Amino acid sequence: MKEIFLLKLGEIVLKGANKRQFEDKLRQNVRRRMKVYGNFDVYIMQSTVYVEPMDDEADVDGAWEACRNIFGLVSLCRCHACEKDLDSIYKAVEAYLGDDLECAESFKVESKRSDKRFPLTSIGISQEIGGRLAEAHPNCRVDVHNPEYTVYVEVRDLAAYVHGPAVPGAGGLPTGVGGRAMCLLSGGIDSPVAAYMIAKRGVEIEAVHFFSYPYTSQLAKDKVMELARLVTKYCGRMTVNIVGFTQIQEAIRDNCPEEFFTLIMRRFMMEISQRIGKDDGCRALITGENLGQVASQTMEAMAVTGAVVDIPIFMPLIGMDKEEIITIARKIGTLETSILPYEDCCTVFTPKHPKTKPTLGQLINAEKKLDREALIQQALENVEKVTVKYDDPAFL
Repeated sequence: MKEIFLLKLGEIVLKGANKRQFEDKLRQNVRRRMKVYGNFDVYIMQSTVYVEPMDDEADVDGAWEACRNIFGLVSLCRCHACEKDLDSIYKAVEAYLGDDLECAESFKVESKRSDKRFPLTSIGISQEIGGRLAEAHPNCRVDVHNPEYTVYVEVRDLAAYVHGPAVPGAGGLPTGVGGRAMCLLSGGIDSPVAAYMIAKRGVEIEAVHFFSYPYTSQLAKDKVMELARLVTKYCGRMTVNIVGFTQIQEAIRDNCPEEFFTLIMRRFMMEISQRIGKDDGCRALITGENLGQVASQTMEAMAVTGAVVDIPIFMPLIGMDKEEIITIARKIGTLETSILPYEDCCTVFTPKHPKTKPTLGQLINAEKKLDREALIQQALENVEKVTVKYDDPAFL
């Protein structure tokens, strides 16, 4: 039996005059995701995205799983379309959901009539279809308050649709409606979660990773690329900028007080990320910083590291505890990769006694022996840009 997906819009329905822009972007995102799985027709009516396979070659199961990870959708259901008359609706329920009813102890029918030309009200549809199902399935009793299984009937403009319980969507806003931002992506747990959370607000994500060969290995780089690939399951394709950071870290080691190593390193990262980001249309930076988690994440430390940029810095994890972050990492599938023992450049030349309450004047004085601009320019000249998609082969 041919299936169709009904994808219900989330907070887009609350938009005003610009609602159409959000819907158009969501439709584009769904169409792009469906291309991998075959020929699908994607259209929006009545605050619902319809996804309909156009031939038998379409990978319906693969497309369904992809739809569950598209931002902008609050719920999803697989359904069967039929003619808008009671006999057709009843036959569709029996054919599509009959086996589920046979396995349930109780059921109810819940109907919605968007097409007001249909002669019965929503309650009338539920009573009529529910009565027929009760006769056909005597071992499954009617329970309108706490049913084990619910049959849904939606009478819409084009057809009637029958389906079982919906599943939650990814929520948020469609990718691309919130602009573009650059995420500082390390190999840890936090930054992929930060990228996911900002992407959920409709932001298109680009990433930058700082690579310090030979102090960090190729496996460490591959780990970060794999994390980026996993995040694209939700945000779509991503450009990852690989920045060679060895010379900068060695210059910091050779010319700066040890207690400021990490803070000066972070200042270089922020400024380089901003310069790459501005060239690529990014209007904000994203970091996985979490207040008080490490020495460089005190209020004072974040103030001096952020002082080198003039665009917003989004820190979605700032008030979360580690268990909350881990829960999200596990949910989005990045945790197992994040905890692989391949360390990134943030662990190189770590000071024994880092400064936790620095002032901006102290940092400027600590950097005075460095030719910041020359170091930054050299790093920018050798940036490697890699486009990553979820259907790419895994990097690890």
